Amino acid sequence: MEDRTVQKKEQSQNTNNIRNTRVKDSGAKLIFDNPILCAQFLRGYTDVDILKNVQPEDIEDVSERFLWMWQENRDSDSVKKIRVADVPGIETIFLITLIEHQSKVDYDMSFRILRYIVQILTDYAEEQEKKHPGITKTKGFRYPPIIPIVFYDGPGNWTAEVNFREKVFLNDALNEFIPDFSYLVVPLSKYSDQDLVEKGDELSLIMLVDKLKSTADFQNLKEIPGDYFENIGKNSPESVLKLIGKIISVLLLKLNIPKEEVADFTDQIERRNFAMLFENFEAYDVQETRRISKAEGKAEGKAESVLELLEDLGEIPEELKKKIMSQRDMETLKKWHKMAARAESLGQFEQAIEELATGKDTK
Repeated sequence: MEDRTVQKKEQSQNTNNIRNTRVKDSGAKLIFDNPILCAQFLRGYTDVDILKNVQPEDIEDVSERFLWMWQENRDSDSVKKIRVADVPGIETIFLITLIEHQSKVDYDMSFRILRYIVQILTDYAEEQEKKHPGITKTKGFRYPPIIPIVFYDGPGNWTAEVNFREKVFLNDALNEFIPDFSYLVVPLSKYSDQDLVEKGDELSLIMLVDKLKSTADFQNLKEIPGDYFENIGKNSPESVLKLIGKIISVLLLKLNIPKEEVADFTDQIERRNFAMLFENFEAYDVQETRRISKAEGKAEGKAESVLELLEDLGEIPEELKKKIMSQRDMETLKKWHKMAARAESLGQFEQAIEELATGKDTK
């Protein structure tokens, strides 16, 4: 057991320096690392009775002990030890919060969670053995319950099997011999904007922004009642507001919004200026802007080539020059280029493009 403990410790140390490069995972890590936001998630989104009254002080993060077991160097997944009151015989619940932020559903999730459960229970048993040698071999020893949760904010519905038994051959004939457990899926797509507004907490604001698929969706947020933002701005602790600003900045950056605009947006959150939060927000899509700029650059270059050919025919009238340089359709410019190469005079060229514009077949 000592060798295994050393190995696990070395594995943990090797992964302590891992930094998650996935933007959305980083945002999720900020959410679930914060006890206030994590408690809001457990109370308001899991629909598990035993978690309905969980408070921030009831949550202990023990993820550092399990960094070595996460796949793909992800540090957004977390393990929480939840203190539950008024439950006879149970002091704590181990809660696995698996944050799923991939673009497609992970159909092997049930097996991944099975591995996580085994590792966490193994760790628990070793911890108890250190405190009370031999206790795991006694008749009365019990393992803590584990509630596996997957938070999914990808597109569409979560379509993977949630029960491990469904992933095993002959599960009908041999069902009593197959591990039988389910994990809980919390899909963001389940919640409408109105559902989130009714929750009225800080996490609901983050969820509203997380639902945005493009900057055009910000128009929907302008329809949200002002008192929703006012209550959050008035009642949230300063530390939570700063965290909300950081999380939302991560989410906005994935929408290709310029850093300057994101900084102004998050600054308004930290200053509790929610009233004008979405009023002056501009819609940006850097990738689309770049695509348009590239297309315009090609069109401008083609137009200049047309002018170079026409210059051999004489002085180009200013009106014709403006007409050529303002054209942005590449197919039209290609045809004009051929016409300019064949034209024997500026007049002939102008007549040719006029006939093209009117639909006549110009050779």
